[in-house]
Amino acid sequence: MSDQVQAPLPQGAGYGVVVGFGVAFALGMIWVTRSLRISFNEDNKSTETFMVANRTVGTGLTASAVVSSWLYSTALLGASLLTYKYGLALGVWWGASASTMVCFLSLISIEAKRRAPNAHTLLELIRVRYGTAAHLIWIVFCLLTNILNFSSMLLGASAAVTSLTGMNVIASTYLLPVGVGVYTYFGGLRATFLTDYIHTFIIMIILAWVTIKIIVVKEIGSIGALYNAVTAADKIHPVQGNYGGSHLTMRSEQCLYFGILHVISNFGAVIMDTGFWQKGFSADVASAVPGYVLGGIASFSVPWAIGTFGGLAAVALESTDIFPTYPRMMTAEEVTSGLVLPYVVQAVAGKAGAGALLVTIFMACTSIASAQMIAISSIISFDIYGTYFNKNATDKQLITWSHIGVVATSLVIPTLATAFNKGGVDMTWLLYMVGNITNPGCIPTVFALLWKGQTKAAAVVSPLVGVCCSLSVWLGTTYAYFGEISVASTGSTMPCLFGCVTAFFVPLPITVIVSLVRPTSFDWSAFTKQIHKVRRPEQDRTEADQHSTEEWVAPEMKRYMKRMSRWAAFWTVFTLLGHIFLWPLAMYGAKIVFSKSLFTAWIVVSLIYLWFTLVVANFYPLYDGGARKIWIVLCGQVTPEASSKSEPQQDTSGYSSEGPPKNARVEAKVLPAS
Repeated sequence: MSDQVQAPLPQGAGYGVVVGFGVAFALGMIWVTRSLRISFNEDNKSTETFMVANRTVGTGLTASAVVSSWLYSTALLGASLLTYKYGLALGVWWGASASTMVCFLSLISIEAKRRAPNAHTLLELIRVRYGTAAHLIWIVFCLLTNILNFSSMLLGASAAVTSLTGMNVIASTYLLPVGVGVYTYFGGLRATFLTDYIHTFIIMIILAWVTIKIIVVKEIGSIGALYNAVTAADKIHPVQGNYGGSHLTMRSEQCLYFGILHVISNFGAVIMDTGFWQKGFSADVASAVPGYVLGGIASFSVPWAIGTFGGLAAVALESTDIFPTYPRMMTAEEVTSGLVLPYVVQAVAGKAGAGALLVTIFMACTSIASAQMIAISSIISFDIYGTYFNKNATDKQLITWSHIGVVATSLVIPTLATAFNKGGVDMTWLLYMVGNITNPGCIPTVFALLWKGQTKAAAVVSPLVGVCCSLSVWLGTTYAYFGEISVASTGSTMPCLFGCVTAFFVPLPITVIVSLVRPTSFDWSAFTKQIHKVRRPEQDRTEADQHSTEEWVAPEMKRYMKRMSRWAAFWTVFTLLGHIFLWPLAMYGAKIVFSKSLFTAWIVVSLIYLWFTLVVANFYPLYDGGARKIWIVLCGQVTPEASSKSEPQQDTSGYSSEGPPKNARVEAKVLPAS
């Protein structure tokens, strides 16, 4: 944050957006939640609705929520600042780190539905399979993942809001999550999906406008002129470690290092983030794989396009009089705080651009904040209170503690982010180091669902050894490189890279070796026998007990889910090969600086991809049943499910011929959480 650059907008604009929009969304989501309860019997006072949206979310809304999950203010700001520092290869690496992990989650999601159809959180699976010790370890890992991700996002967003409006940074840090906390408190995960969609709708339109505005601004004027300006700037300030010192090459050492670091870090950020698992649990059976795959592929374009446009525009415009810092260059503090994109938008679009970006940052921040609040509150209510303090917790008690978790999160995380800010820790530092903390749990978590041979001892030992090794390597490498342990040195690329890789790979041989020393074979049916839906007060216990002894799914549905699991595995491998090995890695081997024609094609394709994402996130959910439901709500109609006051059932009316057979049904095991 710079005190030398005058904010383009008044403080009133910052408070108006942060507080006013927050209140507006809160009131709007309260009304929507009430309308859904009337029209569709979506009872937000039910744990099944609050935590997993009754497991009936369709493909379009799932895909939109996935895209929204990667519209971090960190991604928008970080991709731009790192492209400014290291070149256009960065955007591709960032996009790859998002898309590959989300497509992998399609496999995790369908396998979770096959083996634990009534699960509410990842931690339930760990408790049933490995017991109390592992459960407590995973609670710590998952809480740290959600807390660090939330804090990083809030740090970047508050710095950007302060840069654009002059609003006090501490005030913006505390006020950004307030409105989110209100509508999350009342609406739960369903409200998160709906606000994700609305936020994403607005964000994608603004991002499409910003990219066009950057190209047509008078100081640039065309794609070719942008190429000429960047080339000229590189002759004066070459990029160290890049082929030819150019921003316009895929042969960039720092981009390669960041790519490896971020791909592996995002694996931890996704697998250990219970919010992603809950979105998988909430999708209906027919939507889990296509929703995650479509959303994962679409999410690639945002960091690629916005990083490329924002970062290269900063390189081109920094020496012109429209740039906010002119005649000086941006300071290192301004860059690492994420102010590259705000300065660019201010330069090309003035106050209108600053206002649009302010809304974008607010939307991105609040969308992620809602998902993180649900994730953290579910751990507090279901995995701490419902497991260790009240094993016979009722639906109402679990909801109460979910509400307590939402309120606590909206207060604790801003306080932590403020402490980071005052301690000199910025968004970039958290972005680089988070993998050292989260990655040790990745392999054991995946094996908990995909490998029946992993033992309890292996699950307990491997992440603990992994985190000890990662912290040792991270801090030891920092001292070896810089001769000191400080905030600046520990946030550098190479120490974080070595620590992150160690954190990810060390648990793999440990868990395999320990498991093979005294091999066992886990019975997957334990998940269905011990994890049940939460029984609502009006439901008959005798009927619930009878249901709990039945097979939870028909044979036709089993075959369908097995087929979808194979498709998920295919897309996981396909995306990994395409978005990492066949694109950035292959182009890294080619020692070339982009020609003007290649650069033009690059920019055009990124724009087409960005518009594809806009269609997927904005319009496909309307086509996929959203428009019908909106019409029902606006007209005040009541569906048969709501009129009969029955518990919401899976809607199979939208299944294609390739979807689950219509006679397949999921039995509702409705026993207490214990």
